[in-house]
Amino acid sequence: MSETGTKRRSPRRELPDPTEASNVRYNPTLEELRELAEDDEITTEFGSSSYVSEYRSRSADKTKNAVDDEFSTEDYELLENAVDAVEAREMICVDRLMGRHPDATFCCRLYVPVAHARIALAWAKLFEPADGRDPDLVTVQNPDHERTAIRVLPEDGFTAVLGSDYTGEAKKSFLRLFMYRTKQRGGLGLHAGSKRVRVRDGDGDMHTVGQVFLGLSATGKSTLTSHGLWLEEPEDAVMLQDDVCALLPDGSVAGSEGQGLFIKTIGLEREEQPALYTAATHESAVLENVAVDDDGTVDFDEPRYTKNSRAIVQRSELESADEEIDLDGVDQVFFITRNPLMPPVAKLDEEEAAVAFMLGESIETSAGDPSRAGESIRVVGTNPFIIGSEGEEGNQFRDLIAELDVDCFVINTGYLGDESKDIGVTESVTILTELARGTIEWTDDEATGLTLPEAVPGLDIEAFSVPDHVDEYETAAAELREERLEYLEGFEDLDEEIKEATY
Repeated sequence: MSETGTKRRSPRRELPDPTEASNVRYNPTLEELRELAEDDEITTEFGSSSYVSEYRSRSADKTKNAVDDEFSTEDYELLENAVDAVEAREMICVDRLMGRHPDATFCCRLYVPVAHARIALAWAKLFEPADGRDPDLVTVQNPDHERTAIRVLPEDGFTAVLGSDYTGEAKKSFLRLFMYRTKQRGGLGLHAGSKRVRVRDGDGDMHTVGQVFLGLSATGKSTLTSHGLWLEEPEDAVMLQDDVCALLPDGSVAGSEGQGLFIKTIGLEREEQPALYTAATHESAVLENVAVDDDGTVDFDEPRYTKNSRAIVQRSELESADEEIDLDGVDQVFFITRNPLMPPVAKLDEEEAAVAFMLGESIETSAGDPSRAGESIRVVGTNPFIIGSEGEEGNQFRDLIAELDVDCFVINTGYLGDESKDIGVTESVTILTELARGTIEWTDDEATGLTLPEAVPGLDIEAFSVPDHVDEYETAAAELREERLEYLEGFEDLDEEIKEATY
C-alpha cells in the first residue's frame, strides 16, 4: 500500500517482455555472456575469467523489505527507477531455476545492463537453465544508479538492486525469497549447507546420515559441508548444498543452487581444501575480486581487493558434490560457532537447539560488514536474510526438529580461550565422522553445564576442555549466559521455554 492507502501496481508487471523488447538480450549462452564481459575480464592461468567489482560485499545496511520495513514514497520510487532502467538501457535478461524439490522450486529472472554482463555470467553459473515457465521471482540490478539501495517486495517476488555491482546481491536476492516462500509453506529456509554421509556404525553395519550445517560466512561451513571426511569406499560423504536450503515438514531438505557454488577463496589451499581448490582452479570457474596478475597468475592468499574474494565454481568440478541437491531426510543439525568459550562439540536438546538457532553466535566477516570483521556477533539462524519475525523462526525451528526427532549440536571451529588451543579441520572432521558413525558417548558436564563427549575415537577430547584454557572460566561463562539471556529477551515472539533453556 502507498502512504495514501492506494494499492500500488506491481513494478514487475511494468517490465517489458524480454522475448519481444528490442533492447533486451534474452537468455544468451554462457559463452555469449563471457564475450559481452570481455572488456572487464582478466584471463587466469587456468583459462578461467576473473573480474574486479567496485562493491565487494553486500550492502546490508542499505537493504529494506516491505514486510519488516514501512516503505515510503521514496522507496517505491527506487523500485520504479529499476523498472525505468530496464526500459531505457541495453539489458540482459537471464532465466534460471532455483531448486529441484517439487515443493521448493522457483523460476528466477535477472535483468542486468549489458555493460555489467559479468554479473549475469557469474549468476547464471549458479543455477540451472529454466524450462520456459513464467518467472516466480524477478530481480533488476542496475549498478550505475546514483544511490546504493536494495528494495524487496517479498509478496510480489520483486527485488531492485541499485548502485551495487556485487554479484552476491543478485544471488542473495533470490535466495532470500526462496527462504521466505518455503516458510510460507510450513517449512523453514536455512542459511545452511547439507551433506549425505554413508558410514559403518559401531556394529559395522552401513547406514546413511543426513547432516545440515548452519553458519555465517567464513566460519568453515563450506569446508565442513564439502569435506569428504577422508572416508574410503563403500563409505562416503557428499555435499548436496553449500549455502541455502529449506527444511520441509516431511524432514527433507530442499536445495537451492543446482549448478554452482559461490565460495570464499581467501587462503584457499590445495592441501587443506583440495576439492574446493580443484574446482576454483578449473577453467569453468569465475573469479571475483581475487588477486590475479596481468599475466594471469592467481594468488588466493593476497587480499589485494578484499578478504571477501570469491569464486563461482561448478558442482560438476567439485569431487565432493553429489548430482542431487535435495536431502531425503535430516538426522543431525550443526550450529557452527567461533565463540572461544564453547567446546569443540556439545549436544543440545530441542530447546537448547532453538537457543543456538536464535543466538547464531560467530564472528563478523568481510562478507557481511568489512568494518567489523573479527568482532563477535549474533545473527538469528546465522541467517541475515530472514524476512518476518525472528522469534517466530526460533519457535518454528524448535517445533520442526522436535517433530522430526533431529539430533542437534553446536560445533566450535575456532579456538579455546585466548587462542591457546586451536580447533582445526582435522579435529572437526573427526568429530563429524564419529557422530555419523554413532560412536560417541555423552555425559552431562558439571563444569560447563553442557552435554559433552566422554570420548571421541581418534581424538584426545580431554585436551579441549574449555575451563583448562580460560582464566576464571566460571565468571566468564556466567557473564556470557547473562549476555545471551538479555539478547533473547529482545525477541517478544520467542517462547519463554526457549529463553529458559539458555546455556
